[in-house]
Amino acid sequence: MSKKRKLIFRILIGVNILLIAIVIWGFIKMNFVKEQVLLTEVQYNLVELEGLIAHQSENNWSEPNLVTTELRDILEGISLGITTGEQLGTLSNSDKQTLNRLYSKLHQYPNDELYRFVDLTEDDKKNFEQLREMLRDVGLGLNMSISSSMDSFMKQAEELEEKLHSTDE
Repeated sequence: MSKKRKLIFRILIGVNILLIAIVIWGFIKMNFVKEQVLLTEVQYNLVELEGLIAHQSENNWSEPNLVTTELRDILEGISLGITTGEQLGTLSNSDKQTLNRLYSKLHQYPNDELYRFVDLTEDDKKNFEQLREMLRDVGLGLNMSISSSMDSFMKQAEELEEKLHSTDE
């Protein structure tokens, strides 16, 4: 091979390595976005929901719409996480099914709609207090250490969905 061909060959190898690195970097960033949506919009809000239920329970449910509004935020976060993961192609079928089931179970609780607050019955309040216990049981509660790992959160979401499912039966 001539020196010119060797130089062109080395340049092409360098360009290919650079392109592969760019693709890998893009994939990592897309996965990071999906994880951040689910962790911040769902996991952290579930922890906040647990704290709000505890606060309302201790204060005779003086402001129940704090709980129902937070639940609406969680439902929107789950929906956003599913949509983002699907659009980016980074959400596994298993995770999507878990999140869809969790969404369905949580949607059964009273939650606020835009410009319309729901009134909670005594049964609703008791159900929210049971939900609080389930959240704590799976490790989603105030003053508990929570992992910022997507795998850990998906295990918690799956456990929560199973606990919610068992209360339906």
